Amino acid sequence: MKFIQRKQYPNILLAGVDEAGRGPLAGPVVAAAVILDPAHCIHGLKDSKKLTALQRRSLFSKIRKHALAWSVASASVIEIDNINILQATFLAMQRAVAKLKISPQLILVDGNQSPKFSCESKAIIKGDDLVSAISAASIVAKVVRDRLMSMLDKRYPLYGFAQHKGYTTGKHIEALRIHGPCRIHRKHFAPVKESADFRQQQ
Repeated sequence: MKFIQRKQYPNILLAGVDEAGRGPLAGPVVAAAVILDPAHCIHGLKDSKKLTALQRRSLFSKIRKHALAWSVASASVIEIDNINILQATFLAMQRAVAKLKISPQLILVDGNQSPKFSCESKAIIKGDDLVSAISAASIVAKVVRDRLMSMLDKRYPLYGFAQHKGYTTGKHIEALRIHGPCRIHRKHFAPVKESADFRQQQ
């Protein structure tokens, strides 16, 4: 896979930003920011969804070891319900960039929209496949969020969070209908709201 940023953005301190967890019915949305070291290429970077869990964990270890800087942040379920998932995602991204130990000169964000940062930013569609720093950020965000959902599974064992990580699956919907939403479910997401309404009608 050929990445684009070294040709288009030479000699610029570049941060890639991506998120994990916009679509699930439960749990926070997690964002990561990564500034890669141009002198140390990390092979195998790509969209985290195209990697196995084992590959993601291995690459996460390499990113932590070799990146110039990396950080991760989240927006809570309460924030998602209060300001909507898009704005909560932007908030998590802004928090992740603010936590970087090095200030970037340019931020490239996966997607078609970018939140406001203290420096120039650009949204890149399919950026997690086109920009190595965004690929790295997608991996960091995914690994961290998956680990968090596995931890939350121990607190809320009725829903299977360790398996589906809060995404919509048949077993998750069934658990919602049986038990109703728990504290980490996104109350304004349609399947969660419908399950609560269904239980109230019984």
